[in-house]
Amino acid sequence: MKVLLTGSAGFIGSHVAEELQAAGHEVVGLDVRAGTDVRDEAAVDSSVAGSDVVVHQAAKVGQGVDVADLPGYASTNVYGTAVLLAAMARRGVGRLVLASSMVVYGEGAYECSEHGRVRPGPRATDDLSRGVFEPRCPRCGAPLVPVVIGEDAPTDPRNAYATTKLAQEHLAANWARETGCVAVALRYHNVYGPRMPRDTPYSGVAAIFRSALEAERAPRVFEDGGQRRDFVHVRDVARANLAALAGGEEGTLEAYNIASGEPRTVREMAVALAAARGGPEPVVTGEYRLGDVRHIVASPARARAELGFRARIGFAEGMREFAEAPLG
Repeated sequence: MKVLLTGSAGFIGSHVAEELQAAGHEVVGLDVRAGTDVRDEAAVDSSVAGSDVVVHQAAKVGQGVDVADLPGYASTNVYGTAVLLAAMARRGVGRLVLASSMVVYGEGAYECSEHGRVRPGPRATDDLSRGVFEPRCPRCGAPLVPVVIGEDAPTDPRNAYATTKLAQEHLAANWARETGCVAVALRYHNVYGPRMPRDTPYSGVAAIFRSALEAERAPRVFEDGGQRRDFVHVRDVARANLAALAGGEEGTLEAYNIASGEPRTVREMAVALAAARGGPEPVVTGEYRLGDVRHIVASPARARAELGFRARIGFAEGMREFAEAPLG
């Protein structure tokens, strides 16, 4: 197939390009680094022409620094996606694979011993400042137990990036319904691996820790380090995109968690990276960011059943590689 890949020169996009090419697909790249912006209607229309499928990775990433970032997120992620979908409709391209994110869920899923499955709201500033990091039951205030989250969970984006990723899903669903075409949204969990961007305010936590260790600084772990995440290797994410080329249903958007199925804490990740590079040891700071969520652990069951996708690179193996891998 001829695949238009947006964000083809980025961290994840470059790995997706390699996976698609290895499988025999013809890949046409569109990337702002090469001078083509996904918001440029004429350039996008020309790039879409003749494609069999679009794999949409281009996005402004990270949760944002402050509200001044809102126009940039909305412009690139929302308007850029609308431009792309409109071009696909004009050119008769009937399949989209969209890079979405686990951030659309907000907090993960929890159970209360008295009230069962609950969805806590944003954590209170007073709690966070006192070092109380675990969410409370919204009904009785009792401690909660985190459980895995599935694709049918309610969405509750908590920052600019999350809001625009959910908007991308809604736009793709609109496009699929109105055209009768196929849209697959891959909700990436915490992606890491070679070529990950270096330490910036918009980097993922894995890159921030890796950059600190490269500079012989101790990784600074926020809160108490007990935040649970699913760290999934970028080559597994690339394989998920390949699998998604054959997934989905006409006239709708299907969403899939793309995760390893092996949840770890942020502190565990920092310790593993430090050990692989020979230190220094992480420092748990107690600091916090209001936009952060406490636990988000995914069920990858739907992707396994419907796409045939299963992560292959385990946490220990992946962290050993990432500790010495080149960054972007």
